[in-house]
Amino acid sequence: MSEDPRTERTRAKLRRALLEECASGPLDKVGVAALVRRAGVGRATFYVHYADLEALAVDACAEIVREAVDALHAWRGVPDPASPPPALVEFFEGIPPHAGLYRELLRPGGGGPLGLVLHRDLRARSRDERALAGAPEPELVASAVAAAFAGVFADWLHGAIAANPAEIAGRVWRLLISLHRTPLP
Repeated sequence: MSEDPRTERTRAKLRRALLEECASGPLDKVGVAALVRRAGVGRATFYVHYADLEALAVDACAEIVREAVDALHAWRGVPDPASPPPALVEFFEGIPPHAGLYRELLRPGGGGPLGLVLHRDLRARSRDERALAGAPEPELVASAVAAAFAGVFADWLHGAIAANPAEIAGRVWRLLISLHRTPLP
């Protein structure tokens, strides 16, 4: 069943307002009062939809999770290690405008509230596609893929891996192909 359009419009206003507020400062400096003023909704309305600002921030950043999952699965046939899918490169190129907020929600190593969502969604998609293809060990490989991607992405965001978006996309792509090709008993 689809969600009530009014609910989605309100949440969209709140997500947009949060991203605008975070464009000029960190999440811990955003106040609910300023946020609801910017969104044009009441404070009580905010709390009907979200428990706190972090819950709203994770929801606002959930699009990045969907983009990452889609980008990693945007190929068909035999993957070419030398050429990551264009969607993966585009994903990394699209990060900078909200990198500060992503860093707050995705801790080094891939933890944090956004890291949990990223890991869960990527693991589920990888497991389903691997099982559909009849590949061995879908649970194990899906966990490895999700952990590797979330960890590398987070470390890149936090500056622990020096690379431009195209370079990190290529490195991540080769790493994930290696995980998929590792012989398993």
